[in-house]
Amino acid sequence: MKPSFGATLLFSASASVLLGLSHAAGAQTPSPGSGGAVTLPEVDVDAPRQAQTPRRPRKRRVATRREAPPTARPPTGAPVVTSTNDKFDTARQSIVPPVGANAHQVNHQAIEAMPQGTDAPLDKVLLQFPGVTQDSAASGELHVRNEHANLQYRINGIMLPDGVGAFGQIIDTGIVGSLALLTGALPAQYGFRTAGVLDIQTKTDAFDNTGKVSVYGGSHGTITPSFEYGGTVGQTQYFVSGRYFQSSVGIENPTPSYNAIHDNTSQEKGFLYLSTVLDPTSRLTYIGGVSNSSYQIPNNPGQTPNFTAFGTSNFDSSKLNERQTEFSQFNVVAYQKSVEDIDMQLSYFNRYSQLHFYPDTIGDLVFNGVASDVYRQSVVNGIQEDTAWRVGYAHTLRFGFSASSERTLVNNFSTVLPLVDPTDPSAGTIDAPFSIFDSNAKTGWLIGTYLQDEWRINNQLTLNVGLRFDQMYQYVDANQLSPRVNLTWKPYDGTIFHAGYSRNFTPPEQAIAAPVNLALVQGTSQQPAVATSSPVLPERSNVFDVGVDQKIYAIPGLDVGIDAYYKTARDLLDDGQFGAAYVLTGFNYERGENVGVELKAKYTNGNFQAYGNLAWAQQIATNVVSNQYLFDPDELAYIASHYVYTDHAQTWTASAGASYLWNGTRFSASMIYGSGLRSGFANTDHLPGYTQVNLGLSHDFNIVGPNKPTTVRFDVVNLFDSIYQIRDGSGIGVFAPQYGPRRGFYIGISQKL
Repeated sequence: MKPSFGATLLFSASASVLLGLSHAAGAQTPSPGSGGAVTLPEVDVDAPRQAQTPRRPRKRRVATRREAPPTARPPTGAPVVTSTNDKFDTARQSIVPPVGANAHQVNHQAIEAMPQGTDAPLDKVLLQFPGVTQDSAASGELHVRNEHANLQYRINGIMLPDGVGAFGQIIDTGIVGSLALLTGALPAQYGFRTAGVLDIQTKTDAFDNTGKVSVYGGSHGTITPSFEYGGTVGQTQYFVSGRYFQSSVGIENPTPSYNAIHDNTSQEKGFLYLSTVLDPTSRLTYIGGVSNSSYQIPNNPGQTPNFTAFGTSNFDSSKLNERQTEFSQFNVVAYQKSVEDIDMQLSYFNRYSQLHFYPDTIGDLVFNGVASDVYRQSVVNGIQEDTAWRVGYAHTLRFGFSASSERTLVNNFSTVLPLVDPTDPSAGTIDAPFSIFDSNAKTGWLIGTYLQDEWRINNQLTLNVGLRFDQMYQYVDANQLSPRVNLTWKPYDGTIFHAGYSRNFTPPEQAIAAPVNLALVQGTSQQPAVATSSPVLPERSNVFDVGVDQKIYAIPGLDVGIDAYYKTARDLLDDGQFGAAYVLTGFNYERGENVGVELKAKYTNGNFQAYGNLAWAQQIATNVVSNQYLFDPDELAYIASHYVYTDHAQTWTASAGASYLWNGTRFSASMIYGSGLRSGFANTDHLPGYTQVNLGLSHDFNIVGPNKPTTVRFDVVNLFDSIYQIRDGSGIGVFAPQYGPRRGFYIGISQKL
């Protein structure tokens, strides 16, 4: 039975009390480039090193005290303990900085200035970064540099483990103080998921004993009320938020019509942040989140029945009743310590997630010959430790480890039809449905450790060299020792070159790598044409990345950049939806290559900001070496002898946006462009290109008071009502067509408390 949203959030809060965190919450330092810009400012890869102070003398560090704010002043005669969360935030950012990586950053104010603001899902915000490609919810929602999934999420430097959800995003955009997308040749502290790291820093201005309530909605029956509140009690700060979302278009419409058929969704999300300063050198933090979602699977009318089941051979596909529910919860407890020249953070994390797909038994049998009731569950517990040690001015050593245990349960309860002739599936089936049950449970382990040295050779040149070791014990046991090296050069003020190499080791997600028992489906309508099911393997890759960022002094406020990357992979990981159930199944290509170039520009002039990104990319692969039963024999043979495009590969991707603040009114616009994802036999074709333009308008009214604005906003999604396909139902691992959103009008009002 799925836990309720309220009960789970209460459980998270109760757990924090039991851990002695009832008085906790943490403030965050402002992100680079903050100040309300809609632009996506680039991170100075050398900034973390520049921000570090020289060796701090013991006497001065111990003796220094900052006076507590009046609301937090201790009783007379009591020792003064300052609320130094900002100091700890700065120290935390220096523990695992993205030295030498390609980084794109946006802050909370910039998100608010975009169309839809913080009411936009996190994946829609990420589409405004270079090299991020839109996809359907069933296929992973978005891709970074043409990679499938392989995206790592971190909150305040702590890695969140993988879940089993297909649609739901557990992280709400409203909690973001700043977020950075790190790509390229990542330094050694980043392991496992390496196509990109989404590093989220929680809100910086949330602890002033204020909050916000809002309601937002419009087209397609959309309504999403939300709230947030944060404050400070002594040395403890807290922040809590919640959101409810309801819409009649929960998953992409499989038809070009304005309204989808059978596509309602309801979603609940909650977030809790507590942090307390224990003493001038240590802090304890709790982070918890929960997401509870239900979806109707949209119907595609006019489909042709293929089987007879339960006496039914003619079924209206617009009447199908497939559904899916998803639940996810995470908890993190982090202890941070700063002593002399050492900063460290030790964290415990856990995540529970489950997914349940409910078929339409008769309808699915008539159209697909199988009706699968699919249940997936994952429980992860782990620890992570990271340390930064400043060894003199020139060197900073960083080292750490992570270890996690995951227990997965994958159940498939399928109703199938017997074949007339098991040796000849084309002979047809018998209308005598029966059920088969395939269950797989596994406890797996992921262990990683790293050591690296950031060497500041001189004021212009920084070399970061590291070594990482990863071990997996899952359905396959494997390990790898991975060198990493990054070089950053600042020959002139405003010019930054970076180049790097990283060797990566990427285990498959345990739930999607679960093996199947092909013997159970022999002689049934689910019998595959290829009876081979080799285990899913970890991916091993080499990534090369080089780029330059340049301020254009001839045009003040203009920054431009270019970045190029090349990746070679063995046992390239991929996955797809290979049946009616909206769940993913993994497989490997023996070899793969990924190459691309990204251009970016941003411009700021007073109240006007603008940005633009353009990316060209290509990912190709050959020879499927695991879960071969997912493919037809002809397609499998073709891929074995040809390099083919992966299904999530898109050649051209672009995004742009602008914002202007005029007399208290914010005007904004954003655009995304894609040249089309792959389609057809072995992905030999691709869909037409598309462009989507969004507009936004917002204004603050001082109705309640000068410091408690009432914000009213109006947004238009897909201004020109462009009808375009994200998927057409063909291609590797693509089951059904999906269309982009039709034009929608949305209004919202929020009140600061």
